[in-house]
Amino acid sequence: MVMSMIRGMPLEEALRVLDFSPRRAAALIARVLRSAMANADEREADLELLYVADARADQGPVLKRMKPRARGSADVRRRPTCHLIVELEEAGK
Repeated sequence: MVMSMIRGMPLEEALRVLDFSPRRAAALIARVLRSAMANADEREADLELLYVADARADQGPVLKRMKPRARGSADVRRRPTCHLIVELEEAGK
């Protein structure tokens, strides 16, 4: 939900929305967005023209952990992870 909220927004507005969002994922997505901004700055892109072209959360690897149960048996606990992907583009292109 948070990724779809910032898709298509200019960078500064997307960061402002994420900073004031009550969702727990907003802080993680803001960190990814700031990293994407730093990468774009290294490639000498104009930060004023950048907007969030694509933002999505894809499924990552599942970590399997064991939880002890009665009579020496065990249950498998699945701990899913995800990949946060943010793509930026310049508005003039």
